[in-house]
Amino acid sequence: MRVRNKPWAKELIEQNPQYVVENPESHKGKWQERFEKVQPLHIEVGSGKGRFIVGMAKQNPDINYIAIELEESVLVSILEKQLEEKLPNLQILHVNGSALTEYFEAGEVDLLYLNFSDPWPKTRHAKRRLTYKTFLATYETILVDNGEVHFKTDNRGLFEYSLVSFSEYGMRLKQVWLDLHASDFEGNVMTEYEEKFSSKGQPIYRVEAQFVK
Repeated sequence: MRVRNKPWAKELIEQNPQYVVENPESHKGKWQERFEKVQPLHIEVGSGKGRFIVGMAKQNPDINYIAIELEESVLVSILEKQLEEKLPNLQILHVNGSALTEYFEAGEVDLLYLNFSDPWPKTRHAKRRLTYKTFLATYETILVDNGEVHFKTDNRGLFEYSLVSFSEYGMRLKQVWLDLHASDFEGNVMTEYEEKFSSKGQPIYRVEAQFVK
């Protein structure tokens, strides 16, 4: 994703600690305190501009959501949406998604979303893919027993790799969609990338994978 520098982003983020969490390590094991209600906690790793996570929070007020995004100039787009919506069940983390165990206690998260992650197509970069086994081990740690990862992508190569990675890790593939928008799946919330690629006729792949205890 090409990121346009926004020199004002840092200031806007700092002005809104009620939405963008300062010192997230201090909330480890206590994330429910950041929300109005104690509800199931879902996180999205790599939230981009936030269309998906904001849409999900609006659609599901009975679930608490945390958007995780490393790029400051991208994260500020999530914040702008949240400043408009003021959703009580959405918080934003400006952290690296590879260090989730620093911010979440074991079993603290109910469900994790990965949407249109960087495919890292070269074999030598496989360890950087967010569905590589070391990432899966991290997700398993912070998720509840039998927790799930919901993954969407337009990249067939990454999708095929991820199905194998999930399976080799011992996860159960609950459902697989090879063309999400041509299916009867209900309640889908699109990301910015999803709208762009699907409008060009590109099939969207989706899988719900579950850790098995």
